[in-house]
Amino acid sequence: MQVRHLSIKNGLRFLTVLVLVPGLAGCFVSPPGESSSDGGQPGSRLRVALAFPPAENFSPYGADATLLSRLGVTEGLTALDANGAATPALAESWRREDGRTWRFTLREATFQDGTDVTPSAVADALTRATKAKPLPAALAGVTLDAEADGSRGIRVTTGAADPVLPMRLSSPSLAILSPKAYARKGAPTPVGTATGPFEITKVNSGGSATLGRFDDYWGGRAHASGIDARFVKDGTARANAVRTGDVDIAEAIPVAQAATLDEETLKEAGTTRTTSLHLNTRSGPFKDPELRAAARTAVDSSVIVKGVFEGYADPGAGVYGPAVTWAESKRVKPTGRSDAARPDGTRITLATYDNRPELPEVAQVVQQQLEKAGFTVELEVREYSRLESDALAGKFDAFIGARNSLLDTGDPVGILASDYTCGGGYNLALLCDKDVDRAVRKADGTDGTGERQDAAMAAEAAVLGTDAVVPLAHQRVIAGVAPEVRGVVLDPYERALVGAGTRR
Repeated sequence: MQVRHLSIKNGLRFLTVLVLVPGLAGCFVSPPGESSSDGGQPGSRLRVALAFPPAENFSPYGADATLLSRLGVTEGLTALDANGAATPALAESWRREDGRTWRFTLREATFQDGTDVTPSAVADALTRATKAKPLPAALAGVTLDAEADGSRGIRVTTGAADPVLPMRLSSPSLAILSPKAYARKGAPTPVGTATGPFEITKVNSGGSATLGRFDDYWGGRAHASGIDARFVKDGTARANAVRTGDVDIAEAIPVAQAATLDEETLKEAGTTRTTSLHLNTRSGPFKDPELRAAARTAVDSSVIVKGVFEGYADPGAGVYGPAVTWAESKRVKPTGRSDAARPDGTRITLATYDNRPELPEVAQVVQQQLEKAGFTVELEVREYSRLESDALAGKFDAFIGARNSLLDTGDPVGILASDYTCGGGYNLALLCDKDVDRAVRKADGTDGTGERQDAAMAAEAAVLGTDAVVPLAHQRVIAGVAPEVRGVVLDPYERALVGAGTRR
């Protein structure tokens, strides 16, 4: 068994990952005038440990968008409810005027720089998102034009009919920022320009950020006076910080550490996140569909669920898991799969990242299963920000990643378009299959909730039929939350964590 592990080096583009070790006393210091141990009095600051540091200078157009929404900094025109339907956010209502045009009515709200949220500002923010490079995943395959309409209206017109536009506009990557955010060349800054209950006041090079309460938030003042956020890659350190009382909230507690926390501090909820094995269909051994079939048949996901996730997951069934409540009853059996070939020692490189501590363990189990089937496997593990570009460029034969199937748009078709079509922006398998593209296009053009779900499941079957992706486990979120903390948002879409009602 060959394993090559690349260590994390200093010099991340914006923030250095702060790796905490057991015993974090003194690492979470409240600002002057604020008590970090005031017994839960109103206005207490929240100390939060997050797993991923900003990788793109807090740009709202990439992976950092979710970090901003989880900290209560940014908002879009809409949000998603527990069933995945669009609900009001900065837009208080909307209506469809024709197949391609929607009109949104804005609520009265204020940007964190003190300016009003106006139709022209919102239209400008959406227009800039359509011109961003890379394009936000929520806009993959979509052309969009936004213009102000009166004192409170926004009219959004798409190039083709888009029945899920209100859901699409809930994406964290389409957050609305004030004109000031775009004053400098390059990616916009959300520092002091967003609309959420908390605003970023300081970013520290040591892997942390300070947030204050935005008192003019349209939804009412947040209970907490601010947030002291740390970006803590090491999952054991995050669990230790909760156990010792050095943080109030820690996301993504490793399953191996769950037993170390008291029952009252361990919070669990289903998510729409799936851990999958992606096979490079463009180059290398897995260009051969028969070898992809051999990899699929070699993997036993039940072993991964029991051994690695210790029951905090469900066996991989497809792109969508149990948290997508309608998926199982509509699932279509894949057809057209190739017969498995004998690997006969075929050498492959399997890669994953260690920001999610379960993934290297999952990769080791998969490595063993593939080697038992006859592959020769070299395992490579890196920090995510140093891995993504190589993965998307096809420099590995296989890649294990965790992906929230409804994160980008809330629409089940969104992940199929971005991850498994020829033009997809996050196509880790580098899949380009005409039947898959046809099925995804059909699903994308389908109106009506039930009909669109049916078409999405038919497209999922087409994807699985290529063996480009092998679903391994549908994860559950595990968070560490201090007993005195209330109102933490355990969101199945993983877009939210701290909100206006979160307090201690």
